Amino acid sequence: MNYVENTELKMEEVVENLEKRLTQVRAGRANPSMLQGIMVEYYGTPTDIQSVANITVPEARQLFIKPFDKSTLKDIEKAIQEANLGINPTNNGEMIILTLPELTEDRRREYVKQAKSIGEDAKIALRNARQDANTQIKKEELPEDEEKGLLEDVQELINKYNKIVEDKIKEKEAELMEV
Repeated sequence: MNYVENTELKMEEVVENLEKRLTQVRAGRANPSMLQGIMVEYYGTPTDIQSVANITVPEARQLFIKPFDKSTLKDIEKAIQEANLGINPTNNGEMIILTLPELTEDRRREYVKQAKSIGEDAKIALRNARQDANTQIKKEELPEDEEKGLLEDVQELINKYNKIVEDKIKEKEAELMEV
């Protein structure tokens, strides 16, 4: 029945989700997490790309995708094209090479907007967690000073986690605008 601890756990989950979503926003550097969620048709079953291939980053703007089974090369290439990453895969018969193009200023600004939108979603989730906690606290018939103290603790939590979200978004914005 500790509302503050439960709320903090929910807020930590929101921050973890934010971090995962931000890694999928491209920053001009190759990152294997860009391919997260891409499903490859593997013997008739949709399978995550990380399960059928080894993904390495030999250079800042390149990804090498080397399948464990060479017969899946075409399927991996097709899945990447269908994912609309804005990158054309190159198949050399051994592996697939993804070369990220230089980001234009407009594209960078677009990614910053996307990151800010993800941050706003996280703040909304934090406010929802606070609202749930406040509702539960008010339902309990606690002494007035105890209720007030719990509500203040929840407010301190949201202030702390909003700051964390803002810092992560600023960090991502700096990374995106770096040339």
